[in-house]
Amino acid sequence: MKQDLLPPPEVLIDIYRRMSLIKQNDERFLSTIKAGKIVAPYYSPRGQEAIPAAVSVNLADSDYICTIYRGFHDMLAKGVPVKSLWAEVAGRVTGTCKGKGGPMHITHPATGVMVTTGIVGSSMPIANGLALASQIRNEKRVTVAYFGDGASNIGAFHEALNLAAVWKLPVVFVCQNNGYGEHTRYAVATSAAHVADRAAAYQMPGVTVDGNDPLAVFAAAKTAIERARAGDGPTLLEATTFRFNGHVLGDADAYMHKGEKAAAMAHDPVPKFRAWLLEKKVSDEAGLAAVEAKISAEIDEAVEFALASASPELTELESDVFGEETYA
Repeated sequence: MKQDLLPPPEVLIDIYRRMSLIKQNDERFLSTIKAGKIVAPYYSPRGQEAIPAAVSVNLADSDYICTIYRGFHDMLAKGVPVKSLWAEVAGRVTGTCKGKGGPMHITHPATGVMVTTGIVGSSMPIANGLALASQIRNEKRVTVAYFGDGASNIGAFHEALNLAAVWKLPVVFVCQNNGYGEHTRYAVATSAAHVADRAAAYQMPGVTVDGNDPLAVFAAAKTAIERARAGDGPTLLEATTFRFNGHVLGDADAYMHKGEKAAAMAHDPVPKFRAWLLEKKVSDEAGLAAVEAKISAEIDEAVEFALASASPELTELESDVFGEETYA
């Protein structure tokens, strides 16, 4: 990226802050669950930190995102409070959904995190509904739908892209292509060389970027989000990356090629971007260390808060399920 097109220093540091938060939070979740302090399924986003961090700095608090069960990085990058996130994963009443949603259903409308879904591909049609509402209300609000490469082979992907293009909805479809749909290698199940190539069929821009390069993601996301906000319709943005852990905690990655993961981890986007910030003198060691220390303290507080919070009462089973019955 040309020097005159770079985001200002405060934005670059904010991208790194979000990336570091995702990395540190993931490491703490893994250690806490393995220690038996929390019992929950966990889908690690490690290795994909740059994508939502660089997308979210282009979004306003009022903008929406819809994400999937491997979406902790998307939630944190958009601003879900760390305390509320931890409490929800721990199944506590102080969580984002009162402990009833769990890790696969985090919802926090106050920060624009409207839906976390466990159904592959379903983030996209839901995002269309939110975008349509914004369009009808004449709001300048953009919705981002996050999904994985496997979801690009689901019917909902094609239906959502077609409808978004027909109605020029203010939505950005962000495919985080980490090379595997659960245990299936991308090339085994997908005919297109790139997910973004499929955008041409729906007459919308399709862009593939290096998802481990926050500057490339930032530039592509900025263009797509500005386009959507201006009323010019959707964009399909594919960010190529690699996940550093298995599909779910406990998956040993036996299906991956030997050395594949080690090679990807050697180019870990978080320390790589950190080194770039230091090299370009965007920040110094003390400044970045202070950012990291603040995040670490925030996570410490969140873990303590979650484990000290109460579990939901049995009466919660009947609340937020049905509306109150009314009589004519």
